[in-house]
Amino acid sequence: MLRLFVALALPATLRAEIAGLVGGIPGARWVPPDNYHLTLRFIGEIEPWRAQEVDDALMAIRARPFTLQLAGVGTFEKAGRIQSLWVGAERNDALTHLQTKVETALQRVGLAPERKRFSPHVTLARTERAAPEKLMAFVQAYNLFRATPVEVEHFTLFSSRLGKEASVEASVYTPEVDYDLVARVAA
Repeated sequence: MLRLFVALALPATLRAEIAGLVGGIPGARWVPPDNYHLTLRFIGEIEPWRAQEVDDALMAIRARPFTLQLAGVGTFEKAGRIQSLWVGAERNDALTHLQTKVETALQRVGLAPERKRFSPHVTLARTERAAPEKLMAFVQAYNLFRATPVEVEHFTLFSSRLGKEASVEASVYTPEVDYDLVARVAA
């Protein structure tokens, strides 16, 4: 079985800029900068033959390059507890269009629809064990954060292998296939 997701890989300069925010929250499990990405669609575990169908479907997507602007920080909660800390991505029509195309392509090859509403972000930390007041202070301190905009010219199919502790922080993400948006517009 392969564990896959579709995401925007972030350039090293942007990952370094985001990494400058982290720290100062006891109990937070920070995501390593090499694992920063913006998920377009989590696929999960699938058979290798299905992965080929996914690749074929993603290869057929036509979309234009666009500018990605990361801005602000926030939290996701579950059952009243803050679960994660993230840097947001400003919505734009091109990002939404690409994510919709990815979702549609994956449904066409038989994957179940994504249940969660698309909320573009880059996860900074898992925070189940962090003090809520520390997390709120972090959000207040960095809510005006704006990263340097980057041009998105491709999206990527990643494989994910959980680390020793079976945690996201210890996961190894491997880019399997890049899908070039520039070439797709010309095609």
